[in-house]
Amino acid sequence: MPHITVDYSAELAGVFDRRAFVRELHPMVLEESGSAGVCKTFFRAADDTYVGDRETGQVAFVHVDVGLLPGRPDELKGRLSGDVLALLGKHLPEDDVVTSVEVRDLPGSYRLRNRRR
Repeated sequence: MPHITVDYSAELAGVFDRRAFVRELHPMVLEESGSAGVCKTFFRAADDTYVGDRETGQVAFVHVDVGLLPGRPDELKGRLSGDVLALLGKHLPEDDVVTSVEVRDLPGSYRLRNRRR
């Protein structure tokens, strides 16, 4: 059930091992959220990313959005956000990369249709 979207600066494509990140991310999200579902993750590269009003141009940026079914307390969401940030730090270069995470409730209109064979 968890839906995860990772938006990242395209310039990180060669140094952000997305497969290794998701191998650690999925079990972490399932365990910490108590979800019995299967994580689904989308990665989206952005050609242009800017942070603030820096005159030096583009800044590498990664944002992770984790959507869960409603009912988890804010404290759990906060801990999960912190843990995902720490995991990003493990998988990204230590230089000028801005990272953020949001763990949110999926809306009441959420539906899933699984057509896996």
